[in-house]
Amino acid sequence: MEYIIPLLSTFLISFFAIKLMKPIAVKTGLVDTPNVRKKHVGSIPLIGGISIFIGVFFTALFFIEPNDALKIYLSSIAMILILGVFDDMYDLSVKLRIGVQILVASLMIFGADFYLHSFGSVLGFFELELGYLGVVITILAVIGSINAFNMVDGIDGLAGMLSLVSFSSLLFLLWRVESSWHLVPLLFIAALLAYLIFNLGWPSKSLTKIFMGDAGSMLIGLTVVWLLVIGATPNLGAHTQAFRPVTALYLIAIPLMDMAAIMYRRIKKGVSPFKPDREHLHHIFERAGYNRKQTLVIITSFASLIAMIGCISELYLVPEWIMFVGFIVLFLTYNYALMHVWKILTFIRR
Repeated sequence: MEYIIPLLSTFLISFFAIKLMKPIAVKTGLVDTPNVRKKHVGSIPLIGGISIFIGVFFTALFFIEPNDALKIYLSSIAMILILGVFDDMYDLSVKLRIGVQILVASLMIFGADFYLHSFGSVLGFFELELGYLGVVITILAVIGSINAFNMVDGIDGLAGMLSLVSFSSLLFLLWRVESSWHLVPLLFIAALLAYLIFNLGWPSKSLTKIFMGDAGSMLIGLTVVWLLVIGATPNLGAHTQAFRPVTALYLIAIPLMDMAAIMYRRIKKGVSPFKPDREHLHHIFERAGYNRKQTLVIITSFASLIAMIGCISELYLVPEWIMFVGFIVLFLTYNYALMHVWKILTFIRR
């Protein structure tokens, strides 16, 4: 019962924020227009991220006990949201986006003192301590998570549903150890549900479609990595370690693997790893003959299954080296399947 009021408050604030922001977005040009890569019809307001932020920000102020780390987190997501809004409107350069992302990561590390200290026992024989290298690794993790969720936002509902998978898993693992941060994923789940109602047009098609925009995907990516660092590090915003570092890979598996695989293919072709294209997993499903709803269900189901494996492995304390090897095998299989997808599809059809 104690969670019902925060959930409803966040949902309603985000829902009505969308209603209020729509005419403003149209007047200011904060809309997504169709082009070679974008196949939607008409100009769509890019206000999903703003509405999610408004819902989470104000309910967090009321329902989460204030502390310095929370203030730094809220300041960080405000900063990344502003970056995303300007990127949605003006298509900022990669260098500027990465620069601001490094700045936000620095706030997390040097302001809140949150960074990865260890990779755990992924090698089996000893704990892989990171020392000061943990600062660099954390900065790369922040950039990676922000861009992973940004890149996966390609069809209606996909970024939102994959975010729900990650936040639901984080809620379970953080709540299990009574972490003071477990309310953050709970609030995001409520805000995302309000967004998805408009983005997917369910249960009513009469609702005007909106997109999350870079503001939303960057906001989500930063929050996910923030919670992953907190959960994977002992005595870091939690009473105890919520999960081992290797488990984090399973909670964001699809966005992470898709980003890594697509960047590898782009570099192999001799183009910028940040150059947009239509080679993502959801694009391949569409070219294989699946419609967008089928693609959404299939990819979300895979992400849910992998996250469940990660959570169950954490509960039963499966050795970290086994989980790490399992994830590497999963990624190599994923990458091989994408590089040979047409051969695989031809074989299946035969």
